[in-house]
Amino acid sequence: MDTRINHQIRAKEVRVIGPEGENFGVLALSEALGQAESFGLDLIEISPNANPPVAKIMEYGKFHYEQEKKRREMKAKSHATETKNVQVKIGTGDHDLTLKAKKAADWLNEGHRVKVNLFLWGRYKYMEFDFLKGRLERFLKLIPYEYKLGEPIAKSPKGLSAVIERDTKK
Repeated sequence: MDTRINHQIRAKEVRVIGPEGENFGVLALSEALGQAESFGLDLIEISPNANPPVAKIMEYGKFHYEQEKKRREMKAKSHATETKNVQVKIGTGDHDLTLKAKKAADWLNEGHRVKVNLFLWGRYKYMEFDFLKGRLERFLKLIPYEYKLGEPIAKSPKGLSAVIERDTKK
């Protein structure tokens, strides 16, 4: 969105904020432009959707710099979380399960969600659900990190799966 300054502002009247933050009230556009000119600064429309629009008297370069700085700070604070995958099978050995649990803990520590898949093939697909759920829960207990279930254990196309995420309460 482009910010309108000086003669680009279309409103007939604007609420004007001075260079020191003082409120000049609602002024006709020509009067507001005169005020800005008397200070040797620009009239910048900062809230175009307000009724009447809000305009501030300040240097446009400074305004642009502050907006850019805010945008960069917001971008730095936002953290993209991915859903990482861990796949285990019924016959996976204890040592391998421990290694995969540690890897899942590392991902949780980085702030990612982790989808744990118990991969089933052949006859394993038709085993008792509670038995399979127990196997998946056994793996989840190996994860050395505080987590909560983002999505409960459920059947998935390739077997059973659960999504875990960092527990922010602890």
